[in-house]
Amino acid sequence: MKIDPTRFRLMLRAFSSRNYRLFFMGQGISLIGTWITQVATIWLVYQLTDSSLFLGLVGFASQIPNFILAPLGGIFVDRWNRHRLLVITQILLMSQSFVLAFLALTGMIHIWHIIILSIFQGIVSALEMPTRQAFVVEMVDNKENLGNAIALNSTLFNSGRLIGPAIAGLLIAAVGSGVCFLIDGISFIAAIASFLAMNIKPKEISVLTNSPWERLKEGFVYSFSFPPIRAILMLLALVSFMGTSYIVLVPVFATKIMHGSADTLGFLMAASGVGAFMAGIYLSSRQSILGIEKLMVLSPIIWGIGLIGFSQSHTFWFSFLMMFLIGFGSIVEFTCCNTFLQTIVDDDKRGRVMSLYIMAFATIPFGNLFAGALAEKIGASYTLTIAGIFCILGSAIFAKQLPALRQLVRPIYAKLGIIR
Repeated sequence: MKIDPTRFRLMLRAFSSRNYRLFFMGQGISLIGTWITQVATIWLVYQLTDSSLFLGLVGFASQIPNFILAPLGGIFVDRWNRHRLLVITQILLMSQSFVLAFLALTGMIHIWHIIILSIFQGIVSALEMPTRQAFVVEMVDNKENLGNAIALNSTLFNSGRLIGPAIAGLLIAAVGSGVCFLIDGISFIAAIASFLAMNIKPKEISVLTNSPWERLKEGFVYSFSFPPIRAILMLLALVSFMGTSYIVLVPVFATKIMHGSADTLGFLMAASGVGAFMAGIYLSSRQSILGIEKLMVLSPIIWGIGLIGFSQSHTFWFSFLMMFLIGFGSIVEFTCCNTFLQTIVDDDKRGRVMSLYIMAFATIPFGNLFAGALAEKIGASYTLTIAGIFCILGSAIFAKQLPALRQLVRPIYAKLGIIR
């Protein structure tokens, strides 16, 4: 099959910015390590406890700081040097991985260690994630390439999601979880080096006299008084709460239902990575934000079908296919919501709005805890079936609001030159 060079250049147009190229290379290495650690952690937790509830509890511990602290992080993102913040947070996350590696490799690891380190990671991520989301604008020289950069970020994230779990499954079986954590710590060096190599123009930050709490309130009022932003955040909160719970329950399916091992877990997680990677490729090839709202309606349906199908599967090949759908639908949804918000938001409130995006995304810990507890009562299969149904219902509610939301967004699109 012949590749159209013009279309290929269109998919990579954000690479015209040197800083974005550096970011992409550094994060590409680091994210593989991050996904290796995620799979190694859930496998280690299940080995230590043999409990769905503890899987949910560790997921809750790693994400709940995001839900609580992300809005405060957004205030700092709008007021501090984002470039410097990212370097500091990468160093802190690297330290956390090395401590986890030391405990696992020395055989001193206990479940309470994992919970405490997960909480620490969540606290740092509450500042790092909105900073990284808002920093994309500063890395891309041509603002017309912003949507492409966000889609490429998704592709990058899911390349790690594709490669990392497969590597993790092999490494866990061969040398154990501790080596996985060590590799993750080393991988952060690439991310730190890429940020230090960037040439970032100093950003002028206006002097404000209002207090941090007033700025926090301003961000909430701005976001929730404008229906398009409010609708996106509510949809994202729902699908994050219900739809991502499969991550902490996959070990149950891999071992109890498919009678597999760490390899089975790794390949199932990699399957969702394949779907997510294909979603990123598709989105990066789109030329305009126009029509993105249709994708925000369709993707939770695909996601929900994947969850329902996976929950009822007892064969590896069908489970692999359903995990592909889950990965594809979820990443199309998250990326489209991100792109939409980054396009319509006022720049001086970008950090606070993106912190609310992270906060909506951070309903995941509640979903993890809920899914783990529910799976203990009714089983993992029924739990994921319910999750899939709610994703589809969320899509239906959003679709009903869509005509009114389009009318409100049209003046913003016209001002930006997206439509005439």
